[in-house]
Amino acid sequence: MTKTIQANQFDDISFGALTGSLRDFKAKQGTDMLGRTDGFFHWQEERRRCDLWPYAKSTATAPRTHCAAKTDGGALMEGVNFASQDYLSLSSHPAIKEAATEAIKEYGVHSAGSAALLGNTRHSLLLEKRITEFLDGRETVLYPTGWSAGFAAIQGFVRPDDHVVMDVLAHSCLQEGARASTRNIHFHGHLNVRAMERRLQKIRANDTENGILLVTESLFSMHSDTPDIAAMRALCDEYNAVLLVDCAHDFGSMADDGRGHMSLQNVLHDVDIIIGSFSKTFASNGGFISVKDRATAEYLKYYSATQTFSNALSPVQAATVLAAFEIVDSAEGRDRRRKLMDNILYMRSEMGKVGLETLGDPSAIVPVRVGAEGLARIASRDLSNLGAIANLVEYPAVPQGGARFRVQVMSDHSHEDVDKLVVLMLQAMRSAEKEYLSLCDDHPSLMKNQRAAAQFADCVRDAA
Repeated sequence: MTKTIQANQFDDISFGALTGSLRDFKAKQGTDMLGRTDGFFHWQEERRRCDLWPYAKSTATAPRTHCAAKTDGGALMEGVNFASQDYLSLSSHPAIKEAATEAIKEYGVHSAGSAALLGNTRHSLLLEKRITEFLDGRETVLYPTGWSAGFAAIQGFVRPDDHVVMDVLAHSCLQEGARASTRNIHFHGHLNVRAMERRLQKIRANDTENGILLVTESLFSMHSDTPDIAAMRALCDEYNAVLLVDCAHDFGSMADDGRGHMSLQNVLHDVDIIIGSFSKTFASNGGFISVKDRATAEYLKYYSATQTFSNALSPVQAATVLAAFEIVDSAEGRDRRRKLMDNILYMRSEMGKVGLETLGDPSAIVPVRVGAEGLARIASRDLSNLGAIANLVEYPAVPQGGARFRVQVMSDHSHEDVDKLVVLMLQAMRSAEKEYLSLCDDHPSLMKNQRAAAQFADCVRDAA
């Protein structure tokens, strides 16, 4: 049964579990640098006490379409799994596990050095070559994580007098890479080509001497939408800028050939710097940067800090990704992508039939809008208790009042799995709506969020 918290059980502290955000505690000041963390921990503990802390779960079984998981307090949950990033369901594929096992037998488990200092292995060198072939001859540099690749792609090239123009929703690794490189960072509205052009015009009107890096993602992970990459290429040509595309979430999992939106938009050769991650489709940690010539790649190896000063991918990771590439670039890979897209389209259709709002465009990420943060926290709790696992995303990762479930689809999901999630998510949201609106009546300061809750309530009542 779903465990609920009655409205009259909320004192001021418990009420705080429905309000506030991670941003509130990010920039605390004062001389007690470590003591400044206390406020966050107090807020976090109140959310835990009310069973409203949805983060830091751990899997108790393999992250397949059905799994068991635990909260960070140790409470067990199990059910249909739409929270893991394993888009082509390769993490437990027999060929992947065999490749990992053989690599351990040959090399052990550790690279034992940076790529510059004896950290490369036969597997990592083969992986670089395989990605180079997959991307039509580009030069490839490997990184220990996808985040470090995104950071390095900017930090490795951009210098203090250069400029970075980026989407306001660009990933943390891209924003932090820019902040580490220059103060000349120019954000533009999400996917707004005209705003990009205005930023570029203004920069070039005042600075014709320094570089400009135009930064985007091929698929934005919180909104599941994509930019017009060809239009961005045209702007780069006009204003003498370099185009960087982070394809973490669609590379390998979308398009018939597995090259994602770069293939769907026919722009593979128009992108100057490509960033990829192995953690979404390729069954491992790690990432890469792909550039057009060896000189650029060699420069990255010694001037991008996260490559130069990190241990190289372990032989197990490199062998795993290499085996995953062989599947991705095969008939089986095409079949898995088609099955994945079938699941995606079926889910979006079934969500719509019951009045649940899915955002963005079809991809392995299906954002399902909830609304107010307090409402979403209750819905997330109820969904887990009902037997479905999906990640809640709230402000500041998404706009305030725009909390959502970031549902992640796998090729091995069945239509029956989707049906179960839809039923349980609707049930969780309906029960959360009733509880949240009752709390709004008892706590007037929650009323400012009631409008978002009411919009959802209208949606589900219409569906009913």
